[in-house]
Amino acid sequence: MGNAATHKANLIQAAIRLFREKGYAATGLNEILAESGAPKGSLYHYFPGGKDQLGATAVTLAGQVVTRTLQEIDAATEGAEGFVAAYTELLGGWLEASGFRAGCPIATTLLETVPASEAITQAGQEAFSDWIAVVTKVLEDDGVSPSEARDHAELLIATVEGALLLARVQHSTKPLQALSRQLRSIR
Repeated sequence: MGNAATHKANLIQAAIRLFREKGYAATGLNEILAESGAPKGSLYHYFPGGKDQLGATAVTLAGQVVTRTLQEIDAATEGAEGFVAAYTELLGGWLEASGFRAGCPIATTLLETVPASEAITQAGQEAFSDWIAVVTKVLEDDGVSPSEARDHAELLIATVEGALLLARVQHSTKPLQALSRQLRSIR
């Protein structure tokens, strides 16, 4: 990857990391630049729409990473219960490794910017739609009817997001473990 492409990728990764841990509003562009190591001019070169455009790009890319992770977990596990157990275990490991500072890679940004930022709102809608589609497939493959699978997938994603918040606040993976144990009651 050339220096210019590296600067753009570093800006996006720094934004994802900082938005996830500190929040969108608490993260300044100078902080993103310092964390990324990119020259100041590169920010507006790659993101002429400024922080809003960078935020939308960060949400899109972080959402795609989660989608791929969900697909990989689906391929590596058997059934919905195994999928949820593996996903919640992975999330718990990430939370513990971050000292409970990093939850969902897009939730903080979305909570702070939606609906004010149309670009970030759209990126968040697409990310959640992709995640729900993967979980819907997992449930359908496990024998749940298509209409129920979609409803349950939305419930599961919403529950995971809530469990991540509780886990961060409690400094414990217990909410994620409880979610995994309770799968039968939401199927």
